[in-house]
Amino acid sequence: MNIHEYQAKELLRRYGVAVLDGHVAWTPEEAEAAARKLGGPVSVVKAQIHAGGRGAGHFAGDPPGKEGAGKGGVRLAKSAQEARAAAAAMIGHVLVTKQTGAAGRRVSRVYVEAGCDIARELYLSLLVDRASARVTIVASTEGGMEIEQVAATQPEKILRVAVDPAAGLSPFHARRLAYALKLEGRQIASFGKFAAAMYEAFIALDCSIIEINPLVVTKAGDIVALDAKVAFDDNALYRHADLEALRDEAEEDPKELEAARHALNYVALDGTIGCMVNGAGLAMATMDIIKLYGGAPANFLDVGGGATKERVTAAFKIILSDPHVEGILVNIFGGIMRCDVIAEGVVAAAREVSLDVPLVVRLEGTNVELGKQILAKSGLPIIAADNLADAAEKVVRAVKEAA
Repeated sequence: MNIHEYQAKELLRRYGVAVLDGHVAWTPEEAEAAARKLGGPVSVVKAQIHAGGRGAGHFAGDPPGKEGAGKGGVRLAKSAQEARAAAAAMIGHVLVTKQTGAAGRRVSRVYVEAGCDIARELYLSLLVDRASARVTIVASTEGGMEIEQVAATQPEKILRVAVDPAAGLSPFHARRLAYALKLEGRQIASFGKFAAAMYEAFIALDCSIIEINPLVVTKAGDIVALDAKVAFDDNALYRHADLEALRDEAEEDPKELEAARHALNYVALDGTIGCMVNGAGLAMATMDIIKLYGGAPANFLDVGGGATKERVTAAFKIILSDPHVEGILVNIFGGIMRCDVIAEGVVAAAREVSLDVPLVVRLEGTNVELGKQILAKSGLPIIAADNLADAAEKVVRAVKEAA
């Protein structure tokens, strides 16, 4: 689960992470009042959406501008009136960035933050590294840049430090990172305090990532989070009702929200072939083989091992609610999940939504013959497949022919 920058900074502040003063504003008038309350000579007005690249983005209808041109989702304001004008230009408008795609995201609120006397910009993040099965700190001197770009062009400028979960973060971890970031004097102590607070927040909040980009060194030698991205492990949210209350459903895909209500594992993608599979591994293999045969998956959808007819019906409806779906592949290996239950759900959903795209079904396992009989007697134009390769080939061909 993702949250907004202002929410992330408020959480991090509680654990002692150094952040600048700021206030969220839902209207231009609130933005003006926030700037007056901060009282500094300069404030920064930031659009709050769940996407990066805000400063270099542009608003729908406006031509893309250069970063720092004052037309994106991050703008300097030298007075309260300028803060109000900046907020008015953002709130209610659609911001397009590299991460939003062409559709962009509508801005409903802004964050008005105090200005900062920046000497250097760095990068710092905490994440779970699956390879080492440890929380890992990633740091770089190239703050403000996308870390993927740095990794591709200047990999030597990225430092990774894995932390033993039993021992936790030790002072030597912070010192090693500080020296690698070329910090000196009081900056080292400031960084050590910052890193320790960030690690404490990561563990306590069950985060999947905390990313500070840029992490800035002020001219006074302080270490401050200029931006903050925090995401939580969804599987741990039952322990954090207060965190779940921070969820902004307007920033999430409606299909993914609906899937969550039915305990379905669904992730929207940008292809044209909808997938309904039981088991995450089989779902990944299904998407791969669709690509192999020249198609592109429109989603990842794992109905799980104990799905009911109602959940299968809901899954089918969610797939068809995507206007980009031009064909559907149902791939079920019945173990705990029975093939007849899948078949009943597919038939019920197809009839309810008036199926108008090619549907290929591959069933194998428990009650497979009964499942095939249900599909055959449904009277629906369902294309049967003998195996996964056959199913992928048929659905890709059917979509091309329909087009």
